[in-house]
Amino acid sequence: MPLEREIFEQPHTLQRLLDEGWPRIRAIAEQLQHQPFDYVFLAARGTSDNAGRYAQYLWGAFNRLPIALATPSLFSLYQTPPRLNGALVVGISQSGRSPDILSVMHEAQRQGCPTLAITNTPDSPLAQAADFVVDILAGPEEAVAATKSYTGELLAIALLSVALAGDDDRRAVLAQVPRWVEAMLIQNATVQPLAQRYRFMEQCVVLGRGFNYATAFEWSLKLKELCYIAAEPYSSADFQHGPIALVEHGYPVMAVVPAGKVYAGMLDLLRYLRHERHAELLVLSDQEEALRLGQASIALPAEVPEWVTPLVSIIPAQLFCYHLSVARGFSPERPRGLRKVTETE
Repeated sequence: MPLEREIFEQPHTLQRLLDEGWPRIRAIAEQLQHQPFDYVFLAARGTSDNAGRYAQYLWGAFNRLPIALATPSLFSLYQTPPRLNGALVVGISQSGRSPDILSVMHEAQRQGCPTLAITNTPDSPLAQAADFVVDILAGPEEAVAATKSYTGELLAIALLSVALAGDDDRRAVLAQVPRWVEAMLIQNATVQPLAQRYRFMEQCVVLGRGFNYATAFEWSLKLKELCYIAAEPYSSADFQHGPIALVEHGYPVMAVVPAGKVYAGMLDLLRYLRHERHAELLVLSDQEEALRLGQASIALPAEVPEWVTPLVSIIPAQLFCYHLSVARGFSPERPRGLRKVTETE
C-alpha cells in the first residue's frame, strides 16, 4: 500500500532533507543575498499551493517578505502577465511538470527576475527553468495523494526562512521535526477508530488560522481526494463572516488548534460551536482545554512551536483521511478521476 507506506516514511525523508538538503539551501540563501528582491511571487497548484500558504505566513512573519500568489492563467491562457519588478519568483511543484507553473517561471526569466524552484524532481522542466533549485529529497512518491512531498515542501520552506535569516536557534528547532512526526505516527492506532466515527460524513468544514491555514486547506484537499467528502477549508476568522451559518446540530467541524497567537480566538469559536451550535467537533491540539471540546480529538506534541506545527499537525490528518477512505469502502490508492501529475495550462 504505497500511500500508507509513504505516510510512514516521513520521519526518514524529512531527516534526509535536514541532513543532505541543508547545505544546498544555505548556499542558495547566501547567493540570494547578492540578488536583492522586495517580495516573493509564488506559483503553485494543488497540494503545493497549500505549501505556498505556509510560506505566506512563515516568510512574512520571520523574513518580513510580502508574498504574492500567482494567477498562472494570466501567463498561460490570457498571456497578460503582470510586471514582476523586484520579485523573487518561486515555483513549487512535486513533479515540476505543470505547464501553467512553467509559464510563470519562463516569464520571470524573460523579465530578468531571479527564480527558485522547490521540487521533488530536480531534473524536471521546472528545475531547468529556475536559477536556483531546492530538491526536497522525498524520494519516489507512488501514491496519487501527496503526503511526504507536502511535508518536504513545508520543511524546505522553513529551512529557506532560517537560512535567509541566519537563525541558528530556529534551525535547531527544525532538527526536532522528524521526532515529532514519529510521535504522531505512533498514534495511528488511535486515529483509525476515530475515522470509523465519521464514515457516513458527506460534508464538513476544516478550520485553521495563521500558520495552520495551510493545514486546513491540505486536510480539506485530502478529504476530497481520498474520501469524496465536500470538505471546505476556512480561516477561523473568515468562517465567522458568513459560512458559520452552515453549522447546525451534528454538523462536522474539523479544527487545528495549537497553542500560539491564534489559540484564544479559535478556542472561543470552538466553545461557541460546541455549546451553542451543537457541532460535531474533531480537534487537533496540544492544549487539554481545546481537546476536551471535541467529541473526537487527537493530541499534538506540547513542545512544538506554533510556526512548526503545520509539519506535525498534517500527519494525523493524513492518517485520518487514509483510514476514513478505507472505512467508506474506497481505495486510497486509486482516487477516482485523479492522476499523479496534473498538467493544467
